[in-house]
Amino acid sequence: MAVEDKHISYRIYLVAVFIFLMAIAIVVKLTNIQWVEGDYYRKLAKQRTVRNFVIPANKGNIYSADGSLLATSIPNYEIRFDAKTPKKETFEKYVKPLSDSLATVLDKPSSYFQKELRKARENKNRYYLIARNLSYTEYVKIKGFPLFNLGAFKGGIIVEQETVRKHPIGKIAERTIGYDRIDPATGVEVGKGIEWAFKSYLNGKDGKILKQKIAKGQWKPIRDVNEVDPIDGYDVISTIDVFIQDIAHHALLKQLEDYEADHGCVVVMETETGYIKAISNLGRAEDGSYYETTNYAVAESHEPGSTFKLVDLMAILEDKVADTSTVYDSHGGEIRYYGRAVRDSHKGGYGKVTLARGFELSSNTVMVQAVYDNYKSNPRKFVNHINDLGLNKPLGLHFKGEGRPYVPQPGDKHWSGTTLPWMAFGYNVSVTPMQTLTLYNAVANNGVMVKPQFVSEIKEWNKTIKKFDTEVMNPKVCSPETLKKVKAVLANVVKKGTGSKLYSKDFSMAGKTGTAMVNYGNAGREGMYYASSFAGYFPADHPKYSCIVVVHKPNTSRNNYYGADVAGPVFKRIAQKIFTDAPSTNKIKKLDTRIPKQDASYDKYTAEANKKLNQIPNLKGMPGMDAIALLENLGLKVKVNGMGKVKNQSIQAGTSISKNTTIVLELS
Repeated sequence: MAVEDKHISYRIYLVAVFIFLMAIAIVVKLTNIQWVEGDYYRKLAKQRTVRNFVIPANKGNIYSADGSLLATSIPNYEIRFDAKTPKKETFEKYVKPLSDSLATVLDKPSSYFQKELRKARENKNRYYLIARNLSYTEYVKIKGFPLFNLGAFKGGIIVEQETVRKHPIGKIAERTIGYDRIDPATGVEVGKGIEWAFKSYLNGKDGKILKQKIAKGQWKPIRDVNEVDPIDGYDVISTIDVFIQDIAHHALLKQLEDYEADHGCVVVMETETGYIKAISNLGRAEDGSYYETTNYAVAESHEPGSTFKLVDLMAILEDKVADTSTVYDSHGGEIRYYGRAVRDSHKGGYGKVTLARGFELSSNTVMVQAVYDNYKSNPRKFVNHINDLGLNKPLGLHFKGEGRPYVPQPGDKHWSGTTLPWMAFGYNVSVTPMQTLTLYNAVANNGVMVKPQFVSEIKEWNKTIKKFDTEVMNPKVCSPETLKKVKAVLANVVKKGTGSKLYSKDFSMAGKTGTAMVNYGNAGREGMYYASSFAGYFPADHPKYSCIVVVHKPNTSRNNYYGADVAGPVFKRIAQKIFTDAPSTNKIKKLDTRIPKQDASYDKYTAEANKKLNQIPNLKGMPGMDAIALLENLGLKVKVNGMGKVKNQSIQAGTSISKNTTIVLELS
């Protein structure tokens, strides 16, 4: 018995020791949690119950130069249904009225919605999709339908909202307006166009609000004020004119469709400012439709062909190594350099013609001779003219992805005996359409080269935050003498040269046609195609706009792939529609000039009005408004019937005036 009691005592001691050790461990752990790891656990608890939520800033809008909305952010709604939330009797009461209401908005029969809603209820679906991509008006309407109007906790409606970017004018200029978004595949922010280039102004700064978690997973603000208030983005005012943009877009689209071309671009620039008033870049899809894919005008650097001959003419005239009257022999339309042939598009050539006429007819043989004969001993001198015009470097536009030009320099490893003559008719060099347009615009702008601009200012409501003034890249691309001759020759291209099909006696244009072979050396004749272009300005005498049109890979089965046939009509259509359809503003000059007849009439009225009359005057033939003013000044009340001049008066002239008497005037 004693032994058994002893064993029991040992067990009690053992349990007591264990309990004591456990107590010590608990105390140590509590102490550790409280003092050593306390900050960590307090922070963890706060993270799970208190959290900063982002308050998205409102993104700024993009407007056209004429105030039209090009890009804006609007709320987009998605409505779902928690089929478990409504009570059974509530669901049965409202399922048919709800289905009937949904059928009126979502273009499906009521029976379809009844079936789907009941199926969702049976399957205990707590996230059944009702509709997505709803406007605010549609969302408010559906939210007020039977059952849904009971709210989330009784009616089971779930509303999700996101902000989406919309282009009110549709696909026109879509590529230039651009986008700024997160790539879902990589999570990286990507973008193009104005949206991307000016995102620092448009996006604003997000705010923060501190919320605490409450019952049923809901979060409520802890304070009435935000931790950080959101700052809305600024509005961007682009240089695009919607009227001109629409003309340019559809003119290019029509020509691309007619010629089944691969892609093309058109740009219209305001001569004096460099503001881009219209830009369209259209590429062909597999189904034959066209849409904006790549900003070809800015990104695509390629051999320009004959539009580059303007550089030849300017360099030659500036250096005075030849004049527009210098005669060259086209040698039957073919000359050879280092075993390679330079040919004119016109078989047999043009005989002996002046330099000016050779330019007007776009003779390769004439222009190549003019350049090669005068610069073969010092090609650096010719290339320096190209460099001075800025064609050897990008324009430095705001947009990313600007194409890089290529101008070979003497001494480079790629320089050869044929480099100089081939440069003379637009090969062995590579520039973007925007660079070519900038050069032609400089000629139109009396020799002042300005940088192309897509945005004129940044605004916050009516307050200007930043203004983008005209940026002069080169104040004088050539001498006034050279400029005068070049302008005359460019005008003659349209009057009697390769662009003669565009000529109109009612409207003057100037410019240069261009036709270039592309990929002629990379994939043989099968990979080769033509790029047709026209660059110029209008009106020719007082240029207001410059324009370039480039069409790649027109269908050659029609044998009309030349710049004058393919690109020229787009240029002409744009030029004529701008000046025939655009609203005109009549300027009234010399407003301070005095007109004797008006002065006499005014003096007569003033004298009559200032007379201290005691009798009713003869009002017949007097304009109604003048008669009313005169009678009211005499203290009479006036009633008028009709419009125009006074025909009859109820109180005859010569009658003594009595104050507050009513006189009736009949006007006709």
